[in-house]
Amino acid sequence: MTSYRADQVGEQVREEIMSIIRRDLKDPRIGFVSITAVRMSPDLRQARVRVSVLGNPDEQKASIKGLVSAKGLIRHELGRRLQNLKFSPELRFELDPSIEYSVHISELLKEVLPHESNGSQEQER
Repeated sequence: MTSYRADQVGEQVREEIMSIIRRDLKDPRIGFVSITAVRMSPDLRQARVRVSVLGNPDEQKASIKGLVSAKGLIRHELGRRLQNLKFSPELRFELDPSIEYSVHISELLKEVLPHESNGSQEQER
């Protein structure tokens, strides 16, 4: 069970990592990346960063490799930006398939459920 402080720091780390990825990283392997969650260890020294990547499995693997290779720069920038932490957390990037899964479920529901425009026209008759 995580503490309130770990949750707060995790959210702050997530925002800063997204900012670093958008502004500072120039690695062409890193595609459209979204940080879905950051789980901090109780001592705030380690962070599991869940990453969702838009694209095929090869692009996803390349983006994760790009993030892992930029881990040192990201960690250094986190240490500079988050001065409320005694230590900059060790980062571990993990692929998060939840967004891709929700898009897949949404597409399946569109196929199964009747279209709303047809339903509203039938109700008007």
